Amino acid sequence: MTTTPHQTSREGLPPYRELSLYIDGTFISAQDRQTIDVLNPASSEVLGKLPVATTADLDHALASAERAFQSWRKSSPLDRSAILRRVATLARERAHDIARDLTRDQGKPLEEALSEILRCAEHAEWHAEECRRIYGRVIPPREPGIRQMVVREPVGVCAAFTPWNFPFNQAIRKISAAVGAGCAMVLKGPEDAPSAVVALAHLFHDAGLPPGVLNVVWGDPPTISAHLIASPVVRKVSFTGSVPVGKQLAAMAGTYMKRVSMELGGHSPVIVFDDADVAQAAQTLARFKLRNAGQVCIAPTRFYVHAKVYDRFVAQFTETMASVRVGDGLDPTTEMGPLAHGRRVEAMADFLDDARKLGGEVTFGGNRIGTDGFFFEPTVVAGLPDTARLMVEEPFGPVAPIVRFHATDDVIQRANSLPYGLAAYVFTNSLQTATTVADALEAGMVAINQFGISLAETPFGGVKDSGMGSEGGAETFDGYLVTKFITQR
Repeated sequence: MTTTPHQTSREGLPPYRELSLYIDGTFISAQDRQTIDVLNPASSEVLGKLPVATTADLDHALASAERAFQSWRKSSPLDRSAILRRVATLARERAHDIARDLTRDQGKPLEEALSEILRCAEHAEWHAEECRRIYGRVIPPREPGIRQMVVREPVGVCAAFTPWNFPFNQAIRKISAAVGAGCAMVLKGPEDAPSAVVALAHLFHDAGLPPGVLNVVWGDPPTISAHLIASPVVRKVSFTGSVPVGKQLAAMAGTYMKRVSMELGGHSPVIVFDDADVAQAAQTLARFKLRNAGQVCIAPTRFYVHAKVYDRFVAQFTETMASVRVGDGLDPTTEMGPLAHGRRVEAMADFLDDARKLGGEVTFGGNRIGTDGFFFEPTVVAGLPDTARLMVEEPFGPVAPIVRFHATDDVIQRANSLPYGLAAYVFTNSLQTATTVADALEAGMVAINQFGISLAETPFGGVKDSGMGSEGGAETFDGYLVTKFITQR
């Protein structure tokens, strides 16, 4: 690992994407609106100016979505499918340009950004297929001459709020589900990393999505969420982000009896048993931990390692962390980029201060790198009590606390002790252990000896404080449809 982040030359780079609102099929520039500076987290340079939606803009977006929904809800699933397929094609064609700007405003390595775009083309294709199969059913009647049917109908106009860590991924999941179900949407993306969402608006626009079905706005999150959720136009709220904000939005939506789907934070336990392939587990976990600089809701964040293999695991894990090259995401040799903003750097320092006070040992890393941008060292912390902040709060950064365990029942209890329940990981070569632990873990997603839990065809969601509802898989449209029962003589 380098102690000074390597930078790449920005000479010859194409201009950063022009940022805009997208309302009723029109891209709207800042004009006389207030703007927000968008920074490059690798250098702190200002990349662009993001226009803030006015109250009039929000009302325009709501009115446009309400009007568009009246016709879009009656559209053929074949037409919806064709648009989503076209979005997938365009995403692949434009992937490199979108990924480059995503790296510039979010910070992740270019290879990770490109992978995000290309994988998301699969999400558009999956929804294109599944929207053709939104079926109802016929229920046999109790007496002759009666017909009983169940039909699924689009819920209406949806308000969606998406985060900065995977701006393209999180937005396209929600947009594709809404569009495929026959809903309209007003989406507020992340002001810290807006280029990918603006690119998405262009993809759907160029794919032929009718004006008003998708609208994109920007601005102060509390102001926009309060305005959209309170509007009688909005019938469903979808949010991906932190648990505290998710609870606030869910409570607000509940006041108006509006449906919600919430994909909230996690604090994913990893359990490594003594019969696991320790070297392989340590290497793959270290790499997976540092994806997007640890700013991943399903990142492994609490490492419980059996005492018999603890020292071997920590040695291999640390060796792999030390080999990771940190720097500007546009440099093709970079394996981990900066944190997304300065607040995350401060958060890492606070976590480590607490760890040291409670007797934890920072065995590797633990420092900010350089003064330009928001770089932080991959970090390993040992010897923590279960009450340490790193063990009870989601770090959302490249810091890995590793602790010992001795008994299976004990480690399951420790893994389940928090209110979170998004993802969990188990490493063992015992089928019996894998089955027992997978059944016992309180998580929406459990991965055994691998990490394949975020695919288009699989449901993504958590339990307990980690949210409600699923995105992806056969369940993907459930939050965007209402069930209507029709009985007729």
